[in-house]
Amino acid sequence: MKNLKSLFETQKTSFFNFLFSLLTFSIISNFVISSPAEAFPIFAQQNYANPREATGRIVCANCHLAQKPVELEVPQAVLPDTVFEAVIKIPYDQQVKQVLGNGKQGDLNVGMVLILPEGFELAPADRIPEEIKKKVGDLFYEPYSPEQKNMLVVGPVPGKKYSEMVVPILSPDPATNKNVSYLKYPIYLGGNRGRGQVYPDGSKSNNTVYNSAVTGKILEITPASKKGGYNITIETADGPTVEKIPPGPQLLVSVGQTVVPDQPLTSNPNVGGFGQKDGEIVLQNPARIQGLLVFFATVLVAQVLLVLKKKQFEKVQLAEMNF
Repeated sequence: MKNLKSLFETQKTSFFNFLFSLLTFSIISNFVISSPAEAFPIFAQQNYANPREATGRIVCANCHLAQKPVELEVPQAVLPDTVFEAVIKIPYDQQVKQVLGNGKQGDLNVGMVLILPEGFELAPADRIPEEIKKKVGDLFYEPYSPEQKNMLVVGPVPGKKYSEMVVPILSPDPATNKNVSYLKYPIYLGGNRGRGQVYPDGSKSNNTVYNSAVTGKILEITPASKKGGYNITIETADGPTVEKIPPGPQLLVSVGQTVVPDQPLTSNPNVGGFGQKDGEIVLQNPARIQGLLVFFATVLVAQVLLVLKKKQFEKVQLAEMNF
């Protein structure tokens, strides 16, 4: 009887161990599988050590080829060790749809990279005022890398909800950080809406126009797969060649038509784009403000005393005239 009980306990333990292992594997698998999709708009972190090139261009422009506007609002000046907000606006027509990776239509996402001066960084949660917390909402900003805390990225996030973002920033204190001075500093913003046209490896996405690479006559156009797309067979002087079109772009050509190099075979489905904006901010010394206030107060007192002295002088003159 004891042996049977021991065997039952062993099997019971093995079963729960197996169940726990299966559950753990499932969680890890979901995390690993979903991570690449979530990381797509921040490919720059994986491929570039610095998001801003020597020419001043932000590397997001290498994949997002269309130009669109962005807006950046920051205070003119801030005091040291102070939390302030930067407002980022990525405007676009929220009625339009973009081509998704599977060729279907969907809403646009937005993302951005904010390059702050050295010493400036994302404000700690316990330093952010409640008013700014409400404006930030559920957005999660992260440093571009562990060594570059002054560079912040976010995305992809739904454009309809986050076309305007508020970033809480903590200014440095030159008294504790000797690498920072009371100066005017530049701020750089890069923001995009929608998917890119080129992947980091140089291959095209399905969110761009496809052109003919050869001169010839289109012999046939066949479906590429059940998911969509086309295979366009073109007869050239060197024999037939096939242009592969992924799901998404709409065909502009037909069988029997003659094409030449760089002629569009499809429409350009891209409705998004990338934009850059520069700003400036002054790290202000409190002593300068105090000195300026003292100067203004001194001038004010001096003017009052002069007025009083003038009144007194006029009274003396009037008394002498009457005498």
